[in-house]
Amino acid sequence: MNKKGHVLNAALLAIGLGYLLEPAGTEVTFAKIVEIGVPVVLGALFPDVDTAFGRHRKTLHNLPILVGFVAFPYFFGNLEFVWIGILTHYVLDVAGSKRGIALFYPVWKKEFGLPIGVTVSSERADLVTVVVTGAELVLAGLVIYRIPQLSLEYGRQAVGV
Repeated sequence: MNKKGHVLNAALLAIGLGYLLEPAGTEVTFAKIVEIGVPVVLGALFPDVDTAFGRHRKTLHNLPILVGFVAFPYFFGNLEFVWIGILTHYVLDVAGSKRGIALFYPVWKKEFGLPIGVTVSSERADLVTVVVTGAELVLAGLVIYRIPQLSLEYGRQAVGV
């Protein structure tokens, strides 16, 4: 995907996540969208910094970089949502483009992708971005609402309540 696609994905995700986390549709929802949106957009753009140095879709498009950004808030207390942008950048490059990314670089240079993607210059790139974003939001909704509910149900069953 190109920068436009990554920004579109991040902006739509921020709006969707804002409403998933604060569904009232009030100023609290808007504040949550901004709180999530700025770091998610920055994270979505970060992997493409490797177009200026290193090897694109390898140097900053891999699991060690993602792990570093997931761990960063635990050590330094900031950048809590940047990893979401980076992760969704990877998802969009794997599912939305033909080329894929080198997830295990520098250990393994093989690029991984799904056969459903389109070229960056395709007229369907925006549509693919919106479809991938929709799938990401469905998954986020399941993680936010359904998994905790299932955990409670299984916990009650385990203790016989």
